[in-house]
Amino acid sequence: AEDDFDSDTQFCLHWFEQHGWAEGVFGEADVLARAKATSVKGLHDSGVLSSSGGKVRLLRPNEYPADWDPQLDTRLPVWEALHQLIRTFRRWGETEAGQLLAAVKTQGEGIRQLAYRLYTLSERQGWAEDARAYNELITSWNGIYAIADAAPTEKQGKLFD
Repeated sequence: AEDDFDSDTQFCLHWFEQHGWAEGVFGEADVLARAKATSVKGLHDSGVLSSSGGKVRLLRPNEYPADWDPQLDTRLPVWEALHQLIRTFRRWGETEAGQLLAAVKTQGEGIRQLAYRLYTLSERQGWAEDARAYNELITSWNGIYAIADAAPTEKQGKLFD
Protein backbone atom coordinates (compact mmCIF):
# COMPACT_ATOMS: atom_id res chain seq x y z
CA ALA A 1 0.00 0.00 0.00
CA GLU A 2 1.13 3.53 -0.72
CA ASP A 3 0.90 4.46 2.95
CA ASP A 4 3.66 1.96 3.64
CA PHE A 5 6.11 4.37 2.00
CA ASP A 6 7.67 7.45 3.58
CA SER A 7 6.25 10.89 2.72
CA ASP A 8 9.01 11.74 0.24
CA THR A 9 8.49 8.47 -1.63
CA GLN A 10 4.73 9.00 -1.72
CA PHE A 11 5.30 12.41 -3.31
CA CYS A 12 7.73 10.98 -5.86
CA LEU A 13 5.39 8.14 -6.76
CA HIS A 14 2.49 10.51 -7.43
CA TRP A 15 4.69 13.00 -9.28
CA PHE A 16 6.14 10.23 -11.45
CA GLU A 17 2.67 8.92 -12.23
CA GLN A 18 1.58 12.39 -13.37
CA HIS A 19 4.77 13.71 -15.00
CA GLY A 20 7.29 10.93 -15.43
CA TRP A 21 10.72 12.54 -15.63
CA ALA A 22 9.31 15.72 -17.23
CA GLU A 23 9.25 19.12 -15.56
CA GLY A 24 6.17 20.36 -13.82
CA VAL A 25 5.10 23.61 -12.21
CA PHE A 26 6.48 24.39 -8.75
CA GLY A 27 3.07 25.36 -7.39
CA GLU A 28 1.62 21.97 -8.30
CA ALA A 29 4.59 20.23 -6.67
CA ASP A 30 4.19 22.38 -3.57
CA VAL A 31 0.51 21.45 -3.18
CA LEU A 32 1.27 17.73 -3.62
CA ALA A 33 4.24 17.90 -1.23
CA ARG A 34 2.11 19.51 1.47
CA ALA A 35 -0.58 16.87 0.97
CA LYS A 36 2.08 14.20 1.50
CA ALA A 37 3.50 15.91 4.63
CA THR A 38 6.77 16.94 3.00
CA SER A 39 8.12 19.98 1.12
CA VAL A 40 9.70 20.71 -2.24
CA LYS A 41 12.76 22.08 -0.44
CA GLY A 42 13.05 18.93 1.66
CA LEU A 43 12.72 16.76 -1.44
CA HIS A 44 15.38 18.83 -3.19
CA ASP A 45 17.65 18.61 -0.15
CA SER A 46 17.16 14.85 0.02
CA GLY A 47 18.46 14.62 -3.56
CA VAL A 48 15.46 13.21 -5.41
CA LEU A 49 14.40 16.22 -7.46
CA SER A 50 15.58 19.36 -9.15
CA SER A 51 13.80 22.63 -8.47
CA SER A 52 14.64 25.90 -10.21
CA GLY A 53 12.99 28.64 -12.20
CA GLY A 54 9.51 27.69 -11.03
CA LYS A 55 9.92 24.16 -12.41
CA VAL A 56 10.35 20.83 -10.63
CA ARG A 57 11.38 17.42 -11.93
CA LEU A 58 12.45 14.10 -10.48
CA LEU A 59 16.05 13.07 -11.01
CA ARG A 60 16.69 10.05 -13.23
CA PRO A 61 18.81 7.24 -11.75
CA ASN A 62 21.86 8.26 -13.81
CA GLU A 63 21.68 11.76 -12.28
CA TYR A 64 22.16 10.52 -8.72
CA PRO A 65 25.68 11.06 -7.32
CA ALA A 66 28.07 8.14 -7.70
CA ASP A 67 29.81 8.98 -4.41
CA TRP A 68 26.60 8.59 -2.39
CA ASP A 69 27.03 7.00 1.03
CA PRO A 70 23.69 5.97 2.56
CA GLN A 71 25.20 5.90 6.04
CA LEU A 72 25.88 9.63 5.81
CA ASP A 73 22.49 10.45 4.28
CA THR A 74 20.30 12.12 6.89
CA ARG A 75 17.12 11.93 4.80
CA LEU A 76 16.85 8.67 2.90
CA PRO A 77 13.54 8.04 1.14
CA VAL A 78 12.88 4.58 -0.33
CA TRP A 79 12.62 6.34 -3.71
CA GLU A 80 16.23 7.51 -3.46
CA ALA A 81 17.50 4.12 -2.29
CA LEU A 82 15.74 2.37 -5.20
CA HIS A 83 17.14 4.71 -7.83
CA GLN A 84 20.64 4.60 -6.34
CA LEU A 85 20.37 0.81 -6.48
CA ILE A 86 19.31 0.93 -10.14
CA ARG A 87 22.20 3.30 -10.95
CA THR A 88 24.66 1.02 -9.19
CA PHE A 89 23.26 -2.17 -10.71
CA ARG A 90 23.34 -0.78 -14.24
CA ARG A 91 26.87 0.54 -13.90
CA TRP A 92 28.62 -2.08 -11.76
CA GLY A 93 26.36 -5.12 -11.66
CA GLU A 94 24.83 -7.43 -9.12
CA THR A 95 27.71 -7.68 -6.64
CA GLU A 96 28.03 -3.94 -6.08
CA ALA A 97 24.25 -3.54 -6.02
CA GLY A 98 24.15 -6.22 -3.32
CA GLN A 99 26.77 -4.36 -1.31
CA LEU A 100 24.73 -1.18 -1.60
CA LEU A 101 21.53 -3.00 -0.60
CA ALA A 102 23.36 -4.27 2.49
CA ALA A 103 23.86 -0.64 3.54
CA VAL A 104 20.11 0.08 3.26
CA LYS A 105 18.85 -3.40 4.11
CA THR A 106 16.11 -2.18 6.43
CA GLN A 107 14.52 -0.58 3.36
CA GLY A 108 14.91 -3.69 1.22
CA GLU A 109 11.28 -4.76 1.18
CA GLY A 110 10.10 -1.21 0.45
CA ILE A 111 12.63 -0.93 -2.39
CA ARG A 112 11.43 -4.20 -3.91
CA GLN A 113 7.76 -3.23 -3.61
CA LEU A 114 8.38 0.20 -5.13
CA ALA A 115 10.31 -1.35 -8.03
CA TYR A 116 7.36 -3.63 -8.79
CA ARG A 117 4.93 -0.73 -8.61
CA LEU A 118 7.06 1.48 -10.85
CA TYR A 119 7.56 -1.36 -13.32
CA THR A 120 3.78 -1.79 -13.62
CA LEU A 121 3.22 1.96 -13.91
CA SER A 122 5.95 2.34 -16.55
CA GLU A 123 4.56 -0.57 -18.57
CA ARG A 124 1.05 0.90 -18.44
CA GLN A 125 2.36 4.32 -19.55
CA GLY A 126 4.44 2.82 -22.37
CA TRP A 127 7.73 3.97 -20.85
CA ALA A 128 9.77 0.99 -22.05
CA GLU A 129 13.21 2.16 -20.89
CA ASP A 130 11.96 2.87 -17.39
CA ALA A 131 10.06 -0.42 -17.24
CA ARG A 132 13.26 -2.22 -18.31
CA ALA A 133 15.30 -0.63 -15.51
CA TYR A 134 12.79 -1.68 -12.85
CA ASN A 135 12.36 -5.13 -14.38
CA GLU A 136 16.12 -5.75 -14.51
CA LEU A 137 16.38 -4.99 -10.82
CA ILE A 138 13.36 -7.16 -9.98
CA THR A 139 14.61 -10.15 -11.98
CA SER A 140 18.02 -9.89 -10.31
CA TRP A 141 16.60 -9.27 -6.84
CA ASN A 142 17.29 -12.73 -5.41
CA GLY A 143 20.97 -12.53 -6.37
CA ILE A 144 21.33 -8.96 -5.15
CA TYR A 145 19.58 -9.80 -1.89
CA ALA A 146 21.76 -12.88 -1.34
CA ILE A 147 24.88 -10.71 -1.66
CA ALA A 148 23.39 -8.15 0.74
CA ASP A 149 22.46 -10.90 3.17
CA ALA A 150 26.01 -12.27 3.16
CA ALA A 151 27.62 -8.84 3.62
CA PRO A 152 29.10 -7.94 7.00
CA THR A 153 26.72 -5.93 9.16
CA GLU A 154 29.37 -3.61 10.61
CA LYS A 155 29.55 -0.03 9.45
CA GLN A 156 31.24 0.28 6.09
CA GLY A 157 33.20 3.19 4.72
CA LYS A 158 32.61 4.58 1.23
CA LEU A 159 31.12 1.92 -0.99
CA PHE A 160 32.37 3.19 -4.35
CA ASP A 161 34.90 5.64 -5.74
